[in-house]
Amino acid sequence: MSETPAPGTPQEPVDHFSVASVYAEMLSRAPESDMQPRLEPVQLAVDILGEPHRSAPVIHVGGTNGKTSTARMIEAGLMAHDLRVGRYTSPHMGSVTERIAIEGTPVADETFVRIWDEIRPYIALTDQKLAERGQVPLTLFECLTVLAFAIFADEPVDVMVLEVGLGGAWDATNVAHGQVQVITPISPDHTAMLGETEAEIAEEKAGIIKPGGFLVSAAQVPEAADVLLRAAREAQVPFTFEAVEFGVESRLPGVGGQQVTINGLAGRYPDLLLPLHGAHQAENFALAVAALEAFIGGGEQELNLENLQLACEHISSPGRLETLRTGPAIIVDAAHNPAGLEASALALKESFGLDKLVLVVGILQEKDAEAMLATLFEHYGDLVADICFTESTSPRAIPATELADLALNAGFREEAIHSTARLDEAIDWAVGRIDDDGATASGGVLITGSITLVGEARTLLGAEVK
Repeated sequence: MSETPAPGTPQEPVDHFSVASVYAEMLSRAPESDMQPRLEPVQLAVDILGEPHRSAPVIHVGGTNGKTSTARMIEAGLMAHDLRVGRYTSPHMGSVTERIAIEGTPVADETFVRIWDEIRPYIALTDQKLAERGQVPLTLFECLTVLAFAIFADEPVDVMVLEVGLGGAWDATNVAHGQVQVITPISPDHTAMLGETEAEIAEEKAGIIKPGGFLVSAAQVPEAADVLLRAAREAQVPFTFEAVEFGVESRLPGVGGQQVTINGLAGRYPDLLLPLHGAHQAENFALAVAALEAFIGGGEQELNLENLQLACEHISSPGRLETLRTGPAIIVDAAHNPAGLEASALALKESFGLDKLVLVVGILQEKDAEAMLATLFEHYGDLVADICFTESTSPRAIPATELADLALNAGFREEAIHSTARLDEAIDWAVGRIDDDGATASGGVLITGSITLVGEARTLLGAEVK
């Protein structure tokens, strides 16, 4: 393979033979954690490519927690209505192709590579124009977003479901205009970039609310709700909030998920079998149902109940309270902030019936590790026998030993704390702690704290890419 030119250097298309080589090329750029407060470069790239972001209507999903799960639920609902769907979510857990899905399946490797080779000269031209203006080249996330638009235009799809990567106003996906704009619950996360308070964070998230759309929001704290309401009124778009115009009427936890009844914007949908755990997933599903009603019938047309049940049969959310092994149970959950950890803890206690739990925890540097550990202790302190701190391979991972020190301040007993930099060793140790106490049947291991850690655990344990 020829050497990759410096970003911004015009180049001829070259043959690449694997997704890995394309992703390696993208990784030479600024990482997706290096968010640039800008939209102009992505707008320039899609303009050069002929506006692929306008090739299909968009449902745009922002917020703090539950974005990926909600996007996947919306996708399943659209597919149940015989629509061809392109879904763009982030980050990935196994292969980068997971981020760009066609009809619920990661884009084919051949398509991923072929479209990148086709748009590479235009990406280089964009980089060149940015360099002439004294700006940095397209970042990794900006490139992936442009690639997603190009793939969806090439397929083509009937509708795009786009998950905001970070924030909203300056996120690369925000070159698109959503026909429906979905906001999941807002809570403090990425505070260094988005603001310290819910109101400040909501200002950034509200950037996806634009004229011609329809705002569908989860229940929010009053400060965040006020910001979203103001943005919707300024954009003159209809708006609706969970627990006001729609929501979960009832839910009954069961084996493999829960039975839920949803009061939507235009109809009541009883006894749907949702194959995900926890009140938070039921609320995500209510949000998805309202988004579907807004998209399909402007919020005034009742959905077909059979279509919704069909959608439920195809809903999955990898890495969200997902059981990868049994005897003992090994569960992964991609909660990566205090609110997410609290929601998953309540769901795990409600649905899994464990009487002993060993935690495997890894956290990234931009997160509030102290608050996350305090949340873990608050909600698992009575159940956790031992906790092992570890690291993903991300350069942003907090060292395991540093997390172990912080855990003492959170309340965990020193004798219950173990640390190792290797995830495989951490999992082996955790399983051993369950086995040593003869709790194989009633005990379990929970791997949590960062999406990158959960992704690597899924790979180690042979989980299917989906």
